[in-house]
Amino acid sequence: MDQDVHIITVAVDDLDAARRFYVSGLGWRPLFEEPGEIQFYQSAPGQVLGLFDAEALDVDIGDGGVHSRPGGFTLAQNLHDADLVHRTVDRMERAGATILKQPQPAAVPGMMHAYVRDPVGIVWEIAHNPGWRIDDDGAVVFDAPDAG
Repeated sequence: MDQDVHIITVAVDDLDAARRFYVSGLGWRPLFEEPGEIQFYQSAPGQVLGLFDAEALDVDIGDGGVHSRPGGFTLAQNLHDADLVHRTVDRMERAGATILKQPQPAAVPGMMHAYVRDPVGIVWEIAHNPGWRIDDDGAVVFDAPDAG
């Protein structure tokens, strides 16, 4: 199996609330929508975030189980500077997110981060980590933190 993840699908109870938050609040553009079932948003080169109606996802999986409760994960966005962390968290809060952790320095030297929960329960880490970058080919590179 290739080491690729093209779609991250999250079950949500309220697709309308998700759309209001991501489209109206944050300005994201849906890549594809099937009303009442699923919304896809481009989240990175070659990757989409799918927000799937929880009941429809259980039906789609089709084994009679309940697989529609997210938990134990976060989505994260690493930004170019610490000030942008504050601005992004503010925008997310205005769009309806709940701040779980205000922007603040993290344990990693030079890193600033915050946690917010969107209106459908997805927890986001919004961060600036100067030791993280993305090369032109899309590869993530972790640089050693500065010693001084």
